[in-house]
Amino acid sequence: MPARTIPNPTHIAPSASILRSFAHDFAISNLTVGLVLRSPPRTRSNQPMDKIGIGLIGCGTVGSGLVRNLPLANPLLEERLGIHLEIRGISVRDLSKPRASLPLQPVSDWKKVVADPRVQILVELVGGTEEAFHIAEACLKAHKPLVTANKALLAERGQELIPLAQKHATPIYYEASVAGGIPVLKALREGLVANQLLGLHGIINGTSNYILSRMAEAGSDFATVLQQAKELGYAEADDRLDVDGIDAAHKASILCLLAYGFLPKFSEIPVEGIRKITAQDVTFARQLGYIVKLLALVRPVGKEQIEVRVAPTLVPAHHPLASVHGAFNAVGLIGNLCGPVQLTGRGAGPDATSSALLADLAEAAKNVRDQSPGPLFPKVDRKARLIPSGDSVGRFYVRIEVEDRPGVLAQVAGIFGSEKIGISSVLQPEGHGAGSVPLVFLLEPCSLSSLQKAVAQIQRLPNTRQPAMILRVEDLT
Repeated sequence: MPARTIPNPTHIAPSASILRSFAHDFAISNLTVGLVLRSPPRTRSNQPMDKIGIGLIGCGTVGSGLVRNLPLANPLLEERLGIHLEIRGISVRDLSKPRASLPLQPVSDWKKVVADPRVQILVELVGGTEEAFHIAEACLKAHKPLVTANKALLAERGQELIPLAQKHATPIYYEASVAGGIPVLKALREGLVANQLLGLHGIINGTSNYILSRMAEAGSDFATVLQQAKELGYAEADDRLDVDGIDAAHKASILCLLAYGFLPKFSEIPVEGIRKITAQDVTFARQLGYIVKLLALVRPVGKEQIEVRVAPTLVPAHHPLASVHGAFNAVGLIGNLCGPVQLTGRGAGPDATSSALLADLAEAAKNVRDQSPGPLFPKVDRKARLIPSGDSVGRFYVRIEVEDRPGVLAQVAGIFGSEKIGISSVLQPEGHGAGSVPLVFLLEPCSLSSLQKAVAQIQRLPNTRQPAMILRVEDLT
């Protein structure tokens, strides 16, 4: 088949014929497909092959996975799109670091890759926010589409990056930034575009989900399972991004942007990690009919407020999220037309992330070939604000360690009642030594500020032993 190389497109406004052609497109995003098919199909026999040059900035675990999987994906891209992706530039920070075989000699200066006229699409995989922002800025100013898996860049620097992309009318593709091989962003942008979203929730950090799953299965404590996760490669040596909820909060910000056109200020998002979770909390939750998960939640509250939070949360044992084990991810949402939907799959790892990166590269290459505008960010001028965490209303699990004496339960219940907080369930297990006993409460809906006020009073009782454990409860639909 004859091959042709597509030059860098000059930036043009979409013609009416191009816009009309979008009506014939449909998207299939899957772990192995992630491609955009066009009607009528181009085949090897009736169309020339278009070679699209890509540049790779960063070649660590994810970048190496992309290099390894690209030759496997290219036959599919050729058959289904008439496109062949060709790596024409690679930059890495450390040229002396041993690496798997690369298709060409890397350079240390990423600016050379951006400036290379043979490179039409850039893939940023350096991580972090500072250098990554400068890379993204250079790509957009050069009118070269950017593909990235960098959720921190979008969540923390999106307020600067989005106007830049809009100013230069150059798209950023970021499917790989949330939930790895699960095509949740494409679902929000395309398949659910006609739905008003009533809320989103998800397990979007595989490390934390692996740890909580193992704690539930083995009855082990957090520290033991965390060490096992590091030995097995499920947790990084520096585990703070995963275990303390920061990674999940980055992804929740991006989901909020796509779902509601609002990018929250990252520092204002309430974030709790899973370090405080004990084996007995996991056991008590199960006895009450719940499973503990690190849950990201995004939902509108009235017309002008949006709740975004990440916290260890009790979810019903019968809910589909409760059956998401190990390092798997899942995102659930509720649309006014489609009802509840849940997408589940591998949320991390070089292969799952490659699936999302290749899907974005396929879409970007198609748009470069057709000189079509890619997907720009939604408008982010929505007049909304994050709901203050103290105003957040919901159900809660509270565990209090008290002296094993008569009347203590009545005292604690009386304080909850004085703050107009109802109690739906109580567990009073046998004491576990030293004269103390846990009291476990499932509460009716109340504001977090009211609960904190009540707990502060309870902690001042002479019979309480340890700081109270407070976990959220979500009875998901």
